[in-house]
Amino acid sequence: MATRGAATKPPRAEKVAVVEEVRQRLQGASGAILTEYRGLPVSHMEALRRQLAATGGEYKVYKNTLVRRAARESGLEPLEGLLEGPTAIAFAGGDVAAVAKVLREFARSHPALVVKGGLVGRSLLDASATAALAELPSREVLLAQLAGAFAAPMQQFARLLAALPQKFAYALSALIEARRSSEAEG
Repeated sequence: MATRGAATKPPRAEKVAVVEEVRQRLQGASGAILTEYRGLPVSHMEALRRQLAATGGEYKVYKNTLVRRAARESGLEPLEGLLEGPTAIAFAGGDVAAVAKVLREFARSHPALVVKGGLVGRSLLDASATAALAELPSREVLLAQLAGAFAAPMQQFARLLAALPQKFAYALSALIEARRSSEAEG
């Protein structure tokens, strides 16, 4: 039994390794979405892991105390407010919206899964902002829309450039025709 003022033991190597793993995942992922999974059977969690893996996501359960420590070390203290109750983290390797969509769809058929909030880059999202993230089009659709927005003015400019010589040729032809008709009359 430890007495007050006694030196605390250094953390075990396993705990240090888990804190470092979580810290690296939080820093390396494009986003992380925290969920509560209380009452969700292991088989359902495995099904969710498979669905998330298909989108480039990974679903992990860690002790909240270790995630808190990793969040503090990463400068993500606001994340600590989401670490109440049994918490699992869905890390997004690429498209955060795709991971959010999988979680939203899974939660619709499995109400035991509750999305608490998330992290995109270094920005903390609450549950409603995370739900809004799930409503976004996929990354591919957004990129296609962006490409279309860039392409439209260039296409209009190309049509304008193509029309200039054509209109010049029509004007030149009309001028030649006008001269011929004036010479024929005169």
